[in-house]
Amino acid sequence: MTVQVVTGTGTEIGKTVVTAALAAAALAAGRTVAVLKPAQTGLLPGEPGDVEEVARLAGPVTAAELARFPDPLAPATAARRAGAVPVGPEEVAEAAAKLATGHDLVLVEGAGGLLVRFDGQGNTLAEAARLLAAPVLVAVPAALGTLNSTALTAEAARARGLEVTGTVIGGWPEHPGLAERCNTGDLTEAAGAPLLGAVPWGAGGLDPAAFRQAAPGWLAPELHGRWDAAGFRGTWADR
Repeated sequence: MTVQVVTGTGTEIGKTVVTAALAAAALAAGRTVAVLKPAQTGLLPGEPGDVEEVARLAGPVTAAELARFPDPLAPATAARRAGAVPVGPEEVAEAAAKLATGHDLVLVEGAGGLLVRFDGQGNTLAEAARLLAAPVLVAVPAALGTLNSTALTAEAARARGLEVTGTVIGGWPEHPGLAERCNTGDLTEAAGAPLLGAVPWGAGGLDPAAFRQAAPGWLAPELHGRWDAAGFRGTWADR
């Protein structure tokens, strides 16, 4: 795969740190990586955004951001309030395709969930993924409630003709409770796709060198890592 779209089941679930882990693991495997953020909201010009955070943690990636709006809202709403031109799916697809000509892997990180609106016509990250014929990886929380939101996201993706690569837990707790432990097995059924990694809670606070060294151990071989899904489930599911 050249272009991988990274979405989440909502906000504040570790999507940017998952994207950084994907980039770090690919870099460690000798791949060249670009990271594209179609719309960054909630930040002023000059403030470090998600692509800068990915680059800080992962290392030498090509970082690109198409638009930035100051209000911490959905991109369509934030663009309207700023009196700015929103980002459309064609623009996202064109930018990602251009990056793909010079990189082994392009990670397109969305804003919030898959169906968050990007413009006044109701276009979302899903439309950009469809134009790119790119698969969708879903960053998910581990806690209670994740099965419903994961199933809804996967169903919405497939209804639009998109392939779901799998899920990655965006913040695995040091001391998981009953719901988290059970979800290690149930997430695969909810998504209809494999669980492909678990990034530890607080991983974004690691020193970048430590993050880069550890990242391949959080992700499955399909994502350039060495994480063992069966071993992970065996460790936690029946406790």
